[in-house]
Amino acid sequence: MSPPSTTADDLRCRVQAFMAEHVYPNEASYAEALRGAHNGQAPALLQELKARARALGLWNLFLPGHHGAGLSNAEYAPLAELMGRVSWASEVFNCSAPDTGNMEILSLYGTEAQKARWLKPLMAGEIRSAFSMTEPAVASSDATNIQCQIRREGDHCVINGRKWYTSGAMNAACRLLIVMGKTDPDNADQHRQQSMVLVPIDTPGVKIVRNMAAFGYEDFPGGHPEVVYDNVRVPADHLLLGEGRGFEIAQGRLGPGRIHHCMRLIGCAQRALELMCQRATSRSAFGKALGEHGSVREDIAHAFCEIEQARLLTMMAAEKMDREGNKAARDLIAAAKIVVPSMAARVIDRAIQVHGAAGVSQDTFLAEAYVYARFIRIGDGPDQVHLSALGKQLLRQHGTREAA
Repeated sequence: MSPPSTTADDLRCRVQAFMAEHVYPNEASYAEALRGAHNGQAPALLQELKARARALGLWNLFLPGHHGAGLSNAEYAPLAELMGRVSWASEVFNCSAPDTGNMEILSLYGTEAQKARWLKPLMAGEIRSAFSMTEPAVASSDATNIQCQIRREGDHCVINGRKWYTSGAMNAACRLLIVMGKTDPDNADQHRQQSMVLVPIDTPGVKIVRNMAAFGYEDFPGGHPEVVYDNVRVPADHLLLGEGRGFEIAQGRLGPGRIHHCMRLIGCAQRALELMCQRATSRSAFGKALGEHGSVREDIAHAFCEIEQARLLTMMAAEKMDREGNKAARDLIAAAKIVVPSMAARVIDRAIQVHGAAGVSQDTFLAEAYVYARFIRIGDGPDQVHLSALGKQLLRQHGTREAA
């Protein structure tokens, strides 16, 4: 692996120090502020920490080039891992999903007018956004199944459809929905049927039906709501890249989004391992410390090995993205997306077991972290889709007699 630049190493140290000084000590306060607050308002504590992080230059660290800190994917990985140790920490640095993916979409594919209206305030942390793709009535793991209609009427697009798990749309600061739907359902090329359109959330016809829980977690303030688009009318210049480019944009968005989830989940798993070790040395059962029991030691050793393997795979994917581009790295991105969430769920599960009843309570971060890891085995494409795609790609690459 290439050594990090001086800038990247400095930022990693500063993020680590910020987490130690401002984030970890406020975990309980943040949870208390959210308890019972279902109005979509982010806690004042979060806004204070965001202002502090931005003033220190710890802001938009994920975006390459002049838009962000100029880090490569490989350089950003250790920073994302640190943020992933606390579920809400990435937002402190304006590096949280779904805004990260949406900002990447706008920076790559948006017009200058679209960037001025949406990218600029998103980068400033003044607004939030949501990505509206998954639908309750179809298997959305196959994006060609999407049924939401985007119909062209003169200089406008009219949108009709039902989405759910539109993460972030409950947030009171959410101003933009990026909606994927079909503009040309009869196109013989299934991957040219879809388009993406920018929809201000206050557009008439946008209806938030209900928030969807994930394993009972409602994930406020952003939530994961079900959204109905009932004859929603927006100007045609709100289309991204033009009609028929939605699938192309989705692939460009989801690659970096998937690897970012992997980076954060490695942070979750690493913290779980550390807590497991602390618990194993501080608690005794049957006359000796938990860590003196062979089964506990084995769980700790397995967790260490699995985290290191997953971290290496994720870094390999990040470096290939930097070196050859996201499309060329799709094999390693898929492999990381297959491996890392399952790894994190296993490691966190072992940590819960060592903690006993405390592991499933609100007194540690473990239960929430486990839900996150398990959810990401579905989010941004389920395991089976990535396994199938990766297998197909490998067969094409190595399956011929000539290749052998």
